[in-house]
Amino acid sequence: MDYSSASAFEEMNRIIDNALREDLGDGDHSSLSCIPETAHGKARLLVKDEGVLAGVAFAKAVFHKVDPELKLDVIIDDGEEVSYGDEAFYVSGSSRSILKAERLVLNSMQRMSAIATKTRKFVHALEGTKTKILDTRKTTPGIRLLEKWAVDIGGGVNHRFGLYDMIMLKDNHIDFAGGVEQAIKKTKKYLSETGRDLKIIVEARDLAEIKKILKHDNIYRILIDNFNYEDTRKAVKLIGDQCLTESSGGITLDTAKHYADCGVDFISSGSLTHSVYNLDLSLKAVHG
Repeated sequence: MDYSSASAFEEMNRIIDNALREDLGDGDHSSLSCIPETAHGKARLLVKDEGVLAGVAFAKAVFHKVDPELKLDVIIDDGEEVSYGDEAFYVSGSSRSILKAERLVLNSMQRMSAIATKTRKFVHALEGTKTKILDTRKTTPGIRLLEKWAVDIGGGVNHRFGLYDMIMLKDNHIDFAGGVEQAIKKTKKYLSETGRDLKIIVEARDLAEIKKILKHDNIYRILIDNFNYEDTRKAVKLIGDQCLTESSGGITLDTAKHYADCGVDFISSGSLTHSVYNLDLSLKAVHG
């Protein structure tokens, strides 16, 4: 995904519009009741944690959507490592506008930074190997773009974005289709009949399924799911250069390097997006 593309911009705007609708309702009455319309102010984004900063570009879009007159002075950009006490940016302009945008900016940046931080840890764990870390579809409904964007900022690689941009035959597809070979044959027939050009990933639950998958050409990647190290090495050797390989299934920071050493091209981990603790960030008014 090109996060500067028109499609990414449109999706980002949908996320912002929906979040502001949810938060503002018929008005920010806390600000309307005590902040004059003409009041101007300045606030800083204060880092109260350690990690990788993510969401600065998104914050810029939020502030602009709320009030195009708000001015953002960025000190620390997306992808940079931060520590307690760092100031990421200053925003100045209408005090009411800053307060309208505050919670959306913080919620998004805290989560995106947490995801980018965890992704960076996996990237470091895999240094010295050919293996890349992938995200999954285990994302928060409605903000997948932001979470996958954070993975990208952290140095990871995005898997498919949804059910529409890649074929992924997992255990349930295989069982419902009557077996792995039947699932592959039906998939190829479907792609031919509909004129779609989609990559095919097939999940394998054991070495026997891998042998069946390898009977078919034009498989983009085999997902070696929940294999131990020994069987992963056997699977990689069996597959050779016929297609790419991916390990998944409860892989942690402690075990990632061991799977990478088995020779897989990718490791996918849902924990990048579904098991993170928000990075502590705060937007504080600047006095004087």
